[in-house]
Amino acid sequence: MTGSRAVVIGGGVSGLATASLLAREGHDVTLIERRSELGGRMGTWERDGFVFDTGPSWYLMPEVFEHFYRMVGTTTSDHLDLVDLAPGYRVYGEPNEGTKEAAIDVPAGCDAVVALFESREPGAGRRVRRYLRSATRAYQAAREAYLYNPFSSWRAFLAPRVLRNAPAVIPLLARSLWTMIRRRFADRRLRQILGYPAVFLGTSPFDAPALYHLMSHMDLVDGVRYPIGGFRRFAESLVNIAREKGVTIETRCEAVAIRRDASRVTGVEVERFGERRILDADIVVSAIDEHHTETSLLAVGDRSYPDARWRKQVTGPGAVLVMLGVKGELPQLRHHTLLFSDDWRDNFDAIFGDTPRVPDPPSFYVCMPSATDDGVAPRGHENLFLLIPVPPDVSIGRGGVDSAGDRTVAEIADCAIDQLSEWAGIPDLAERVVVRRTVGPGDFSDDFHSYRGSALGPAHTLRQSAFLRGRTRSRRVPGLYYTGATSVPGVGVPMCLIGAEIVLKHVRGDRSAGPLEES
Repeated sequence: MTGSRAVVIGGGVSGLATASLLAREGHDVTLIERRSELGGRMGTWERDGFVFDTGPSWYLMPEVFEHFYRMVGTTTSDHLDLVDLAPGYRVYGEPNEGTKEAAIDVPAGCDAVVALFESREPGAGRRVRRYLRSATRAYQAAREAYLYNPFSSWRAFLAPRVLRNAPAVIPLLARSLWTMIRRRFADRRLRQILGYPAVFLGTSPFDAPALYHLMSHMDLVDGVRYPIGGFRRFAESLVNIAREKGVTIETRCEAVAIRRDASRVTGVEVERFGERRILDADIVVSAIDEHHTETSLLAVGDRSYPDARWRKQVTGPGAVLVMLGVKGELPQLRHHTLLFSDDWRDNFDAIFGDTPRVPDPPSFYVCMPSATDDGVAPRGHENLFLLIPVPPDVSIGRGGVDSAGDRTVAEIADCAIDQLSEWAGIPDLAERVVVRRTVGPGDFSDDFHSYRGSALGPAHTLRQSAFLRGRTRSRRVPGLYYTGATSVPGVGVPMCLIGAEIVLKHVRGDRSAGPLEES
């Protein structure tokens, strides 16, 4: 179908990557984005000399980035200046009876991690070495045979590459990640260091399959990096590549319906500046929230899923984001800092349980890119980004700049600032804040049509992982494809790049299991 007309809905990572891959293939591609800013959740906000990434902040799986860049005829080093973070991150635990637990700096590299584990729990070093070897095997198997696999038919499950890698994957689906960790380690913080990556997947370590211990290969074995200038540099590179490939990009242009005839997709009806028109297309790619596409852009008879599917979905957490410009230095924090409460079961039950509530106290994440990058804050100041997981519930509200926003969001932000102040030993933190902005689940719903206001999309439970997660090709409308965090293979910037490649495979009719040959 080289030379076909393609319309990509959504200017986030998956949308921009898909548009570039299709354009390089020779298709005539138009990308539409309802907002004025491209990059999707990978956004930027600037004020008074502070520059905040408003979305992703962990650079993991560098080989996936490099593979994508090579697919479009360039390399990572042509676009990004990456630095290794040492330590990868810092952990603070919950103070008990007024006693503050010492911070734990988590290094990268197997030997350094073994030394850390052994220092806290005799014998844990030997066990974590085996754990990390297993994580690396599972990661390599997933990348080689599953993550890039379009699973176009049942024959995909019998492909030699899939069968060869099955022993490293299948046995890990029968138990939870937490069960796997608990049986090997007794120290609470060591368990949490191995279990927290489940949050990156929009789920809890009690619900994620043990397969996802492969995440520990990414941060503990391979290490954490940061692109100088922030993740906006990556978003800018995607926009520039798309334009270089000839993609037509229209911002402030919203899809209102996907059109079809008796045999296949025919185009997208869009609205821009109050006027509606049809963009004709032989290929349509939805790179936005899958629930919105299915329930708002398609006629009932064209939908791949019944309504019951959405009611049963385990949705990943919502989030309250807090962006703070802080006067003075904060040596108590690293580029990445994690605050872990003692009672994780209560934390995750608050978010995913039958009676959702805001965790108290929450475990949450703090990013301070000014520890690495002089360009994100004025001299003598720090740039902080807090992410507090909350239930996926739009009624929690919306945020705002300074004192603007809904009360619940503001209260969650205030409590998180106070908690960080106490746990990290920064008693005057609140008084030193000179810039503040908050974002709540209502903003995710408004800005991204995010189902239930989730920050991440469907949780990566066993029934919502890999080929069980969703469709990358419409069941009902030939020529319609899905990609992005709410589709396959899942949450995270690398997954969105892989999802773009899966769409390219579908368009080509390529059923191969692994990454495509690089140009």
